[in-house]
Amino acid sequence: MNLHAEPRPQPAADSDAILNALPNPVLLVGPDGKIVDANIAAESFFEISVHLLQRHFLKELIPFGSPLLALVEQVRTNGSPVNEYKVDLGTPRIGSDRQVDLHVAPLSERPGHIVVMLQERTIADKMDRQLTHRSAARSVIALAAMLAHEIKNPLSGIRGAAQLLEQSAPPEDRQLTRLICDEADRIVTLVDRMEVFGDERPVARGPVNIHSVLDHVKRLAQSGFARNIKIVEDYDPSLPPVLANQDQLIQVFLNLVKNAAEATADMDQDAEIQLTTAFRPGVRLSLPGTKSRVSLPLEFCVKDNGPGVPDDLLPNLFDPFVTTKPTGSGLGLALVAKIVGDHGGIIECESQPRKTVFRVLMPIYSAAKDQNRGVSEPGTLPQASQVKR
Repeated sequence: MNLHAEPRPQPAADSDAILNALPNPVLLVGPDGKIVDANIAAESFFEISVHLLQRHFLKELIPFGSPLLALVEQVRTNGSPVNEYKVDLGTPRIGSDRQVDLHVAPLSERPGHIVVMLQERTIADKMDRQLTHRSAARSVIALAAMLAHEIKNPLSGIRGAAQLLEQSAPPEDRQLTRLICDEADRIVTLVDRMEVFGDERPVARGPVNIHSVLDHVKRLAQSGFARNIKIVEDYDPSLPPVLANQDQLIQVFLNLVKNAAEATADMDQDAEIQLTTAFRPGVRLSLPGTKSRVSLPLEFCVKDNGPGVPDDLLPNLFDPFVTTKPTGSGLGLALVAKIVGDHGGIIECESQPRKTVFRVLMPIYSAAKDQNRGVSEPGTLPQASQVKR
């Protein structure tokens, strides 16, 4: 028996399986710059199958003048790997903002061939932006408390005085007193909406079936503001429960679906809203002030084929008073960000013409862990009249 025999090499199929198991896109570029091979993650990133990728040169898939081409040539010349961070590979076909970290290395077994691995920065950027959203929400909490105390009380006096004047005013002046009362009521309504940000009472959270929530939201939408819009479902039926408050999740997704319906309102028969759920392992968020890390593997999306969000508004979309609607207050998405943040989750928007995606990442309900924290069962589904929009 030969105790020093060389181990038998693994079949090529095993190598392909390992490559396809990687969550990061990997490309093999030939000496002529043409794509030789790619893994499944690369197919998803470029939104094209590997067979079609192999018909393209690398320069045809990335923006003109991208530093990736120079890196590939540098590695081919020097024979040593290089890294580059925060490179935008966005194109109209795959999206305008696709920042990645690049890892480029030579394939020694095949001279002239270069391996390119892309690591998307979206998850890290989502976490950074989410912390910014929470800071903005805390600013609104202080503002809401000040408004409630300093504005609502004087408004009550103004409205009462206008009602007294209305009793003795001539008919031609009563329209003015009525205007004072209506405007006072409108300001009070706005302040009431902002007071929601100041409500820091703990909410009952427990296991929630996200598909029940989305089905309820769909029924509400199709009976009202989305009556003439096609709503498509793409659910993962094996998804575990989410740790959340059921009523607040309904409020989150009702707001998102309502925004999608308003964005597609002028498209007539072409308007479409898509609701999707999926399991995305690997996303973990550090809790501020602690060493704990929370896993956020549950992904819920609301997609629409509307005109998209303007580029100048996208970075601040979840800040208070930011809106694209002529009559909007800009508090709906800020409230959505606050609720998702209070649940320990992340919300992010990716938008381009005909494809806008609001993506929510949430934690899983764990019976043993969450019962130790005193998490209670959520309430029943509210009726349509009880949901705040």
